[in-house]
Amino acid sequence: MILAQESGPLFDWDWVARNWDQIIDRTWEHVTLTVVSVAIGMALSLGLSIVAVRWRKAYAPITWITGLLYTIPSLALFALLVPIVGLNATNAVIALTSYTLLILIRNTVAGIDGVPASVVEAADGMGYTRRARFWKMEVPLALPAIVAGIRIATVTTVGLVTVTAVLGLGGYGFFILRGLNTFFWTQIIVGVTLSVALATLFDLGFVWAQRWLTPWARGAR
Repeated sequence: MILAQESGPLFDWDWVARNWDQIIDRTWEHVTLTVVSVAIGMALSLGLSIVAVRWRKAYAPITWITGLLYTIPSLALFALLVPIVGLNATNAVIALTSYTLLILIRNTVAGIDGVPASVVEAADGMGYTRRARFWKMEVPLALPAIVAGIRIATVTTVGLVTVTAVLGLGGYGFFILRGLNTFFWTQIIVGVTLSVALATLFDLGFVWAQRWLTPWARGAR
């Protein structure tokens, strides 16, 4: 059964067929903004997490600053960045990256803190340097928490990318915004449905990656 509006059917499959190339382009844009922002966030958060783990007094100010960035509404942050970088993709990437930092840093530090003390003592007893112990013992054991943080940050970023439609970008958000402006439900449904599908695919991908990266955890279960 097809629900209808005064102007026609609720969903127009012909529009999808006619605009398939544009849907592909917007998919690429959405994926690119998400991957670039999360990748930069991972690099920055790893460095800040190392600082927080090594110098515990730095953890509070790091999480306070990243927490403050996380609370700024996305539209307001875009506007604040316009005088600095302009109304472009750089603006979007900076804003999107800032929203990943708090999640990634908290999960990374929590994962490293969750490494059993006996494992740390055993590594020290085997002659591991502090750096070697961190990369070869603590980080691998903290991977479940780290990957969980990446999953949350990525799914959140997929949703936030749609808001960058106000910058003329937005991936699927372009369809949502244009659909709202023209009262054309097909574009809104396409934008929302594909955004949810993309977030689900990323989430399932990280679930698989976690299982592959932590075979010992799978064996224990």
